[in-house]
Parts: sequence; structure tokens; C-alpha cells
Amino acid sequence: MNKAPAKKPAIAIWELTLQCNLRCAHCGSSAGVTRADELSTAETLHLCRDLAALGCTGIALMGGEVFLRPDWLTISKEIKQQGMALSVITNGFVDADSIIQQLSTIGADCVMVGLDGGSAASHDAIRGVQGSFEKACTFLKAAKKAHLRTGAITTVQKSNFHELPTILKMVLEEGIDWQLQDGTPIGRFPRSHVLTEEQYYTLGLFIRATQKKYATRTRAIIGTHNLGFHSSHLPNLSAYPPWQGCNAGKTVVGIQSNGNIKGCLALSDEFIEGNIRTRSISDIWNDPTAFSYNRRFNRKELGENCKHCKFGSSCKGGCTTRSASMTGRIHDDPFCFYRFEQENLSCG
Repeated sequence: MNKAPAKKPAIAIWELTLQCNLRCAHCGSSAGVTRADELSTAETLHLCRDLAALGCTGIALMGGEVFLRPDWLTISKEIKQQGMALSVITNGFVDADSIIQQLSTIGADCVMVGLDGGSAASHDAIRGVQGSFEKACTFLKAAKKAHLRTGAITTVQKSNFHELPTILKMVLEEGIDWQLQDGTPIGRFPRSHVLTEEQYYTLGLFIRATQKKYATRTRAIIGTHNLGFHSSHLPNLSAYPPWQGCNAGKTVVGIQSNGNIKGCLALSDEFIEGNIRTRSISDIWNDPTAFSYNRRFNRKELGENCKHCKFGSSCKGGCTTRSASMTGRIHDDPFCFYRFEQENLSCG
């Protein structure tokens, strides 16, 4: 069957290594030890060129911890030389001075640092290593001082939900961007730590109020792309256009450090579409049978949470990762602003 070519991937989220120097409670990859079969430097550089040829416009490097991979700078330079935007996501538990100098030299477009608490006690408890809060703050300050686009990423969970105002104060004092995402029960993160429905909706209200009061042209305050859906009271909270379904395999591609390709890195290994050692990224991406859960969506696939929803055809059941991890199936995301609002309306 002939099909129109797949859209170009707007961004690749690339797990450069699984090695990590922290032990974060919410780590969806259960990072810590380097994969035995991680891509070589030559393979990563070839992949950078292939991604550029495919039309990818930006790459976000993450881990594990990106800067523990010895050739991270070589790979980053290639990304920039290929004309793609370079974003780096780090825990900051590294030598800030030398690394930020290198990031500045190559012209990194964005640096994001995990910040999960408003104090050393809370952040270090979540991150699993004493001193990680101080290191993260040092890295954030140094990156900002170097005039790099700098932001903090907070994974919101029951243990730090009450600290959001304190973290906000830090973000405002430093004048940096802030991205908030809810923790999903994958990897090391237990379901018992996931926000309640009430907390999740309150998070949406908090983000919107914070955006209205503090977001500026030079300071972005956003929720992740999968936060919310079709609220009657809250606008889209992310930096993306209004939600039109999960973008995994449509505009986003995930790359594991061993070359496995997924639509989204957070998805389990059953969603692996291929490996770049046996098929090129172009072949995998343009395969008409790939990423079928999103590219060939049928409304009949909606689960109990979504099948009667008027937004079902466009929303496609919300976030694939959260749906799979919390309900055991896709197209059935239980965390939906619209559903919460309708249920409360009917209860009232």
C-alpha cells in the first residue's frame, strides 16, 4: 500500500549513554551502568549525519549523564556542524567550569539541569547522592553567567509537590527557564510516588498561574508536551501547538545509546522499531509499518478512559508512555484535564 512519506522528525531525543553518577528515584531508564553495546564514536557521528540528511532540526542529548561519555564534545560538535540545534540535559553533577566553557565554544543552544527540590535535603533525597543539589545550582549559575540559554527541569512527584513555590523562587532569582513534568511509573519510579489526580490538576493550575505572572520573552515556563489535554479552563501549557495526539514517531524520535530506535525514549522496549546497526535511521523512520500505534491510529483503539470522549479522534488517548505504564494499554491516558473537569461537573 502506498503511503505519503513520513514527516521529518523535528527533534531527536538521544540517550548518549546509560552511565550515570546519580541514582534518581524517578529515573525512567534505571540509569547507572554503561550499556555493554553502546555506539562507538564513529557510529554516533554517522548517525548525526544521517539525522541531518533525514531533515531533523534539533537533537537533545541526555543520559544517564551526558558528560560522563568521553566523546560527548566530539558528538556535540558534529551536531552543530550538521546545522542542527543542540540541547543538553544534565544533572549538573560534573565540573561546571570546564564543561560550560566547552558548551559556550561550540554554541550549544540550550542547557537544562534537573532541579527536583527547593533545598539540599529534598533534592539530594530524590537524586540519591549527597551534594547533588549544590552541584546542580552551581551548574545553573555558571551556565547562565556564560550567557547560555539555561533552564531547570523539575520532575514533579508526591515528595516534592509542596516545594514548587520554593523552586519557583529559585528560578525567578536566577532568571532561567523552567520546565515541569510529572513523574511516570517507569524504570525506578514507583507508582506510589505518582501524583494523585487532584495534585496533577493542581499542577496544571500552578503552571498556568505562574506563566501568566512570570513568563516573559526571555523566560519560558512550560509544562511538558504531554501535560493536560483539552481543559475548558487551562490553555495548552507546553511550548508546542495545541495537543493533537502523541508525537512519538511522528515528529519525535528516541535513540537509545546502543542504537535502538523508538518513537519516544520513555516507551518500553516493546516499542523498539529497529537498530541503526542493521538499518539506517532513514529506513526505520520512513518504513510505512513503523510507529503504527501513532501513525495508523484508529478511534476504535481508544481505551475505557477515552473511548467516549469528543476529543478522542484528535487526542488519540493522550500520552502513550503514561497510558501504557498506568493502564497497561495505549490510547487510554488516565491523566486528562478534560476528563477530570467533566467528572467533577457531573458530581456537582
